[in-house]
Amino acid sequence: MSTKRELILARIKTQLAGTTGVGTRIYRSRVTPVSRDEGAVLIFEPTNDSCEVRRNNLQWNLSVRLSIITRGSKLKTLDQAADPIVKSIHSKLLSDVTLGGNAIDITPRNVSFDIVDGDQPSGVVSLDYIIIYQTTIADLST
Repeated sequence: MSTKRELILARIKTQLAGTTGVGTRIYRSRVTPVSRDEGAVLIFEPTNDSCEVRRNNLQWNLSVRLSIITRGSKLKTLDQAADPIVKSIHSKLLSDVTLGGNAIDITPRNVSFDIVDGDQPSGVVSLDYIIIYQTTIADLST
């Protein structure tokens, strides 16, 4: 059986299916370069999972980063192009804050913007969320 962390990460991908502007181009912990032909893509990855020991269980704070990679457009700036995707991600992710009964809550933390100039302008808009969940002390799957 998987850990609750893995169940949560799998559920995130399920909840993000059909995100505006990225469709099926949603990847977990992708390390391969994104080609120009792919258009906007969404990459999500865990960045930290801290733990607090409680009397009868462990409470975890899982940090997850969702990064939208966009390309330039003559009609919109990169952050404007990513805005409908940001809105869709937030709505989809918070539509079930328990992530299928595996989490206690989801808290948005911040949004960052990185604009890169090159042969074609591109940018990364990253959304950070904290997902709170619990496990038993002896078993990370329950």
